Amino acid sequence: MSTLVDIAEQLPATEQLQTDGATWETHAACKTVDNAYDLFFSDDIGEISAAKRVCAECPVIAPCLETALNNKEQWGVWGGQLFMNGEMLTVKRRRGRPPKVARPEDLMPVIPVPIHLRERAERRTA
Repeated sequence: MSTLVDIAEQLPATEQLQTDGATWETHAACKTVDNAYDLFFSDDIGEISAAKRVCAECPVIAPCLETALNNKEQWGVWGGQLFMNGEMLTVKRRRGRPPKVARPEDLMPVIPVPIHLRERAERRTA
């Protein structure tokens, strides 16, 4: 059984993605999501978690994150990672004091960064 880390290590870089002349965006899982813009550019933790779950199943997660890093994206969920104010956030929580017991809807999936992008991603991490 493959783990998310194993899968992340096997994902292709943008220049390695070879598909009948189509770009990686053609194969993105977010293209099938209704109101994707609202979901992937939301401040709501539940919507951010839902966006990250879509990314976890996406076949082109690595080129998506690579493009976001290349374009210095400021906001949104890109390649399974959350960008806010130009930085990648490792943790996002609701405003105010955190609850003693985490709400199930606040548990965000942790999606590993592909090996070839880790150094660049660490520079963008808050």
